[in-house]
Order: sequence, then C-alpha cells, then structure tokens
Amino acid sequence: MISDPWRPKIDRYLDAELSDEEMRSMDAHLRECPSCAAEALQQLQLKRATKLAGQRHLASPEFRRRINEQVAGDRRKGWVWGRKTAFALAVMAVIVVGIWLSYSSREARSQLLLTELVDVHVANLAASTPVDVVSSDRHTVKPWFQGRVPFTFSLPEVEGSPFTLVGGRLAYLNHEPGAQLIYDIRGHHISVFVFREEPDFAKAFLARNSSLEVLKFYVETWSVQGLRYFVVGDASGTSIEQLSSMLRQAGNR
Repeated sequence: MISDPWRPKIDRYLDAELSDEEMRSMDAHLRECPSCAAEALQQLQLKRATKLAGQRHLASPEFRRRINEQVAGDRRKGWVWGRKTAFALAVMAVIVVGIWLSYSSREARSQLLLTELVDVHVANLAASTPVDVVSSDRHTVKPWFQGRVPFTFSLPEVEGSPFTLVGGRLAYLNHEPGAQLIYDIRGHHISVFVFREEPDFAKAFLARNSSLEVLKFYVETWSVQGLRYFVVGDASGTSIEQLSSMLRQAGNR
C-alpha cells in the first residue's frame, strides 16, 4: 500500500517528534491520503480520550488532608520556596496540557465536520440527480427550501460573475437539515452549505471566518446572523474566496 511507509510515523507526527522536514512532508501526505488522515484522526482522539481518563482519578479528601499537613509543617525557607516553585510549574503544566487537549479536541471535531461535508459534496455530484431543484435563477431556488429547512437565507446575484447557479438540494449535518447550493465555475463545481449555527459548530470553528484545505478541497466557513456557511470545492482558492465574499455580502443584507 502507498500509505504503509507513512503510518508508522503518524504517532510521532501527532506528538511533534518528527523533524521539521518530516512534519511538512506528513502534512502534505495527510492532505492527499484519506486513509492516513482517518488513521491520524483516530489516534488523536485516542490520545485525547486517554488523557481525559487519567484526569478522572482525583485524590481523595483524606489524601489531600495528609498532603496539606505535610506541606504545612516547618520547612526551611529555601525548601518551601522550592516546593512552591515546583507546584507553580506543575500548575502551569496542567494548564498547558488542558489548552492542548482543548485545541486537539476542537481540531479533531472541525476536521470531522469538514470531511463529512466534503464527502457529501463528492457523493452528491456523483449522483444521477445532483440537485433536487434545477435552476440558475436564485428566485426559483431559494423559495424551494421554504418549509424544508427551519431558516431563511439570501443568495447573491451571480449574473455578470464567472459563477453559474446550478440548483440546490437538502443536506444534513449533525442530523440537522440544511441547504446545499451548487455553483459552477469553468467546469468546477462548488457546494455552498447553509445550516443553523449550533454550539457544536461554534466550538469547532472558534474563528469567525476560517479558510482551510481538506482532502484537496478548499473550504471557507463563517457564521452570520445565526447561520453557518460552508463553501466547499476543488476550484481555486481564489474562486472559493470570491464566491464566499459574494455570499457574505448577500447574508449581511
């Protein structure tokens, strides 16, 4: 298998134990190999679960009392200062680990959500009927979603732009219904997903606007007026940004 030489390095990659050159090579490989990307995500989640499990074993009140009594005894000033310094360093280490776990969890969740949307994008385009409503007129496509999704949204006017609206269909993420709009630009298809903003989305994508690359697809995501937008496609990053800018302008009206 092509990915075999890389798999033994995944654990060291997640622990940042590879050289700078190897880290960059692994970054590039994970963008191109869904199998290794899934394995890396699984290992990352396992590491997080292991660390969280270790935090469940807290000291008993009796153990804490005995430790406090020992610390409260007479000590030389230098020794006490050393203990305080060690304690401060330990607290700092716990904080750093907590931040790392939070970051790892958020990164893992965001990657899961984006990978799922990329899969939906690819699967729907490969279907015999990629869209449920076929029209290049936004005034035809938008009303089709009324009663099918629990929110309203605005679409930009693409006339005079390099984009063509192909149509739309229902999509689901986190078991919630949303809209999927398909746009075409020079033979490349771009999916625009619109969902209600959820706490899960807000936690996974802390930044208001995010630009990422997932499995060779460019992704733009942002939240505005209670809605979460995802723009996914294999078109150029410039095209994704241009369409995203048009959608932001329409959504802010």
